[in-house]
Amino acid sequence: MINYIDNFFNYIFAVGPTKLIRVFWFFVFFEFLRFFVLELAVLLIWKLTSKSKLIKYDEARTKLFIERPLISIIVPGKNEGKNIYKLVRSMSEQTYKNLEFIVIDDGSDDDTEMICKSLQKNGLIDLFLRNDVRGGKASAANLGFRYSSGKIVVHLDADCSYDYDAIEKIIIPFYLDENIGAVGGNILVRNYDDNLCTTLQAIEYADTISIGRITTSFLGLYRVVSGAFGAFSKEALDRVEGWDIGPGLDGDITVKLRKLRYKIVFEPDAICQTSVPNSYNGLNKQRLRWDKSIIRFRVRKHKDVFFPNNLFNFSNFVSSFENITYNIVLNLKWWVYIFDMIINFHNLLGFILPFNILLYTSSNYLKFLVFSLFRKRKNESVAYFLLYIPCMVIYFGLYLRIVRTTAYIQEFFFKKSYDDPWNPAKSSRHAKELGI
Repeated sequence: MINYIDNFFNYIFAVGPTKLIRVFWFFVFFEFLRFFVLELAVLLIWKLTSKSKLIKYDEARTKLFIERPLISIIVPGKNEGKNIYKLVRSMSEQTYKNLEFIVIDDGSDDDTEMICKSLQKNGLIDLFLRNDVRGGKASAANLGFRYSSGKIVVHLDADCSYDYDAIEKIIIPFYLDENIGAVGGNILVRNYDDNLCTTLQAIEYADTISIGRITTSFLGLYRVVSGAFGAFSKEALDRVEGWDIGPGLDGDITVKLRKLRYKIVFEPDAICQTSVPNSYNGLNKQRLRWDKSIIRFRVRKHKDVFFPNNLFNFSNFVSSFENITYNIVLNLKWWVYIFDMIINFHNLLGFILPFNILLYTSSNYLKFLVFSLFRKRKNESVAYFLLYIPCMVIYFGLYLRIVRTTAYIQEFFFKKSYDDPWNPAKSSRHAKELGI
């Protein structure tokens, strides 16, 4: 073992930087530059400029509380009876009070209807709507939207929990810029300590999703307003005619709004906590659905953002191009890298594999510790995750790549998203007929 380690480091020092870059080109040019160097540079600029915006932020908050517009909270879902009361209580404790609370039951077979009618009777829910036959999340959201009266519509998931000032925080940006069409909330993992599966997702949400959304929002490239916590201008929703049939409806409606030249921003201080899948089987289903939607919506439905037309916008082009490049193309390049190493450096695989693990693990530690300086709110201590970061090499570097590759093949060649049970079969058939 000692001889192996000596040989390993002797090889590293002997080949020189040029050969090392040739062997580890994927990490150097794609992973490290894109997901650490670029994001850190943007975060530093964001941090330096944020202080100068505090006065405007305070002015926007003052305007909000002077106007006190009605805000419609819509909560579509199925079999959410066990979660509704907690959500109602959470909304009653919000710092912003002028709320209209609408719950839409999408064909539940639990006690959702009974619970919600009781809450409505006691004045804790303003309006309860029900689809007797399940129509899917988009259908339920659109039903709630049609009955909403607020200037801003906030879409929530019933099984999430929200900070006491979450609604206030997510609607203030609309008073910073009248061209904002939607604002995304910051999603944290509530059940991060359930098991290894949820812990690794929590690290991913903190470093890849939350930090990634701060940087893309700052650059004007933010592309997914999460359905778990997203706020929309009523006028903007009217213009895009609500949500189209999913899965992938969150990213889809974001692109639709961007194509109408609305600004879409992320608000890191608007905190929502969600419970992520606590089994790899559940995680597989979720990520296959998410990844198939990239092909379905980015590559097929909204391919027009890449071509000159009356709706062409350079930031939309860059947003979709970056999304496709760093999800689909980069995923393909990773397999190219694997075959490159096997074909051209097969005799060095015993050195290449452990050094890649060392590079990625060191990078993951560096990212987590440095990016922690920019996270204002954390569910957990930084120290909690340090033990688990080495597992991210397998989780993010291998496991999720295989899931993504599977999803892309299924959707690109077989359009399997139309068979996903997450959406009712009749809705998927209709969507397929419409080509959406």
